[in-house]
Amino acid sequence: MAAVFQAPALWRRVGPWFRGFDAPLAAVVLLLAAAGLLIMYSSGYDHGTRFGDHARNLLIAGLLLFGVAQVPPQRLMALAIPLYTVGVALLVAVALFGLTKKGARRWINLGMVIQPSEILKIAMPLMLAWWFQKREGQLRPLDFGVAALLLAVPVALIVRQPDLGTALLVLAAGLSVIFFAGLSWRLVLPPVLLGVVGAGLLVAFEPQLCAQGVAWPGLHDYQQQRVCTLLDPMRDPLGRGFHIIQGMIAIGSGGFWGKGFMQGTQTHLEFIPERTTDFIFAAYAEEFGLAGNLLLVAGFVLLVLRALSIALEAPTLFARLLAAALAMMFFFYAFVNMGMVSGILPVVGVPLPFISYGGTAMVTLGLALGMLMSIARSKRLVQS
Repeated sequence: MAAVFQAPALWRRVGPWFRGFDAPLAAVVLLLAAAGLLIMYSSGYDHGTRFGDHARNLLIAGLLLFGVAQVPPQRLMALAIPLYTVGVALLVAVALFGLTKKGARRWINLGMVIQPSEILKIAMPLMLAWWFQKREGQLRPLDFGVAALLLAVPVALIVRQPDLGTALLVLAAGLSVIFFAGLSWRLVLPPVLLGVVGAGLLVAFEPQLCAQGVAWPGLHDYQQQRVCTLLDPMRDPLGRGFHIIQGMIAIGSGGFWGKGFMQGTQTHLEFIPERTTDFIFAAYAEEFGLAGNLLLVAGFVLLVLRALSIALEAPTLFARLLAAALAMMFFFYAFVNMGMVSGILPVVGVPLPFISYGGTAMVTLGLALGMLMSIARSKRLVQS
């Protein structure tokens, strides 16, 4: 009598693909994504397919997360040099013959229009983590100098486009790797103190510097105007200061509990500019109030802390530095976006992770989360 073989249950066949996944990280991301869908439905009610597109982008990010999580960190390390080289080469190509939109040359047409600077958000921490892994146990001051050069080249090319928001994110990710690799506090404190003193002087002499039109070295005119607008948005309330003023009005009008889902007047009467992209936090704050804001901030804090925990448990220097840099990238994404909408930072065009509309940024977030999950998963699989 022939033996009868019964096919294993579906969960037994699919289970190994999810084995070792970090449940706390996945739970936090799902909650943030749910919040993003909720507020996108409200703020994007008259933007045609924007809610559906945002859901699709989240799904794509989820698939990327799942796919990259299957790749061991050792193979991720092998991608560092090719990805960094391609990214820098594309930035040079953008500088030479890129597409210009709204006064900025940030895109290139390679059969499809792409923004190469987005590649560096992932390629930069990968490259620097690879560099310090190769120098493990024999680090010298020169090695930190080489790392700084590897960071400075793409950042300078991105600033030149100009794209200050992306440049800051790439710079933050790169500096995080260099710092966690063991950079001395004696080298970190002087520029920090210099920045604090510079900010104090800027606030003290703001009327003279902004009103008299003094050119600031190293800044484009539009960047200088953003700083002046931050310090005094009422200088041009219907022009450059409109974004900041309307954002603060929306946040304040939400009170503690908010006006309720789909009840935001500043949002639905279209007073909030870019209410589905850069300024979606203002729409969220108006409808869900301070209580909702605290929950959202708590979600991002848990995300960053979980990513740092994964970094602490990582088995190799490469994995530790990469996970720590990605944790700081999420922190800077959230901090800069909430700060600029709240009027404490200049408007630089940084999206709020999982909340703001945007396909390219969502792809970057999916890749970053996949790398974090890969590091966490490799640790668990080794232990088991």
